Amino acid sequence: MSKVLRYGLIGAGVFGGIHMNTLSLMDYCEVKAICDKHIESAQELAAKYDVPDVYSDYNEMLKRDDIDAVAVVISDKAHKDATIAALKAGKHVLYEKPMSLFVEDCREMIKTADETGKILMVGQVCRFAPGFIKAKELVDKGVIGELFYVESEYAHDYAKIPGVDGWRTDPDRDPIIGGACHAIDLLRWIAGDPYEVSAYSNHKVLRDWPVNDCTVSLFKFPNDVIGRVFTSIGCKRDYTMRTVLYGDKGTIIVNNTDSHLKLFVEHRDENNIIEPAQNDIDLYDHCIGHDIYVDVNNHNVKGEHENFRAAVLEGAPLLMTGREGAKTVAVCCAVVKSAKSGQAVSVDYKAIEG
Repeated sequence: MSKVLRYGLIGAGVFGGIHMNTLSLMDYCEVKAICDKHIESAQELAAKYDVPDVYSDYNEMLKRDDIDAVAVVISDKAHKDATIAALKAGKHVLYEKPMSLFVEDCREMIKTADETGKILMVGQVCRFAPGFIKAKELVDKGVIGELFYVESEYAHDYAKIPGVDGWRTDPDRDPIIGGACHAIDLLRWIAGDPYEVSAYSNHKVLRDWPVNDCTVSLFKFPNDVIGRVFTSIGCKRDYTMRTVLYGDKGTIIVNNTDSHLKLFVEHRDENNIIEPAQNDIDLYDHCIGHDIYVDVNNHNVKGEHENFRAAVLEGAPLLMTGREGAKTVAVCCAVVKSAKSGQAVSVDYKAIEG
């Protein structure tokens, strides 16, 4: 294989444009063709970045021998068919989150990747956001001690962004799977695979949308850690994924839109002994707050493609495999089931493998 990873891009919408711009700035990556069922969008994007060829049918594009890999950047429900077609055509695949809306689709995609021996990577971008990477590093080093509670949120007003052809308004695209998969995958990455979830939803803001627009989900993680994810696609505020990680020695507050994370740790002396309060003020201010500055890169598509390219061309470890993506979908589907049933639901990870 060439030292240059040669791409076909499937999807020329907003996120397709983000991927195209990213790839145009990367060494050792070259986009050979762009495909979109709206051919005018593909033509416009191709003209902007001097991509030689466009298609309206990805099956035609996948016949090319000069394409090693594809980036699948289309609506969630369309991921499975495009991914399986690409894998069977001998292409490696990186696709946007979520892996799919259904665990059954994930299972079929993984099976095809195993059979073809091709790399399958999910774009769960929180794993590449600098602030979240730093937070996980601090947790793994034991800086805040043993985790006991974790929380995150996906707050994003969808009112004016239904997506091309209204893909975000698909009744099958519950906001938990389509949006909160970011926050759920982030907590899975840091705290481990939750084994039980209880969830509660309502529908009070985007009343003309076919899905609940607010969900609160509670999780049981390994090692007796509990957690929560708040999801809203109708909230009137700026986009945020504020995340708080509580340990027995400290706390981390981090957001993918801030230039720093906040680390709180106890006052301790040189012998690692907690210093006693000296006055009434100390009783209420017994932790030291540290601002740790990080890059703001909440959609680090470049980081995804760098890892994908290294995995394909150099055999580097893949940081977000298909199986990892499928686990996140399994948790999300358990949340949706719990919200509908009003009962706690166990997460079925075995369903991924069939």
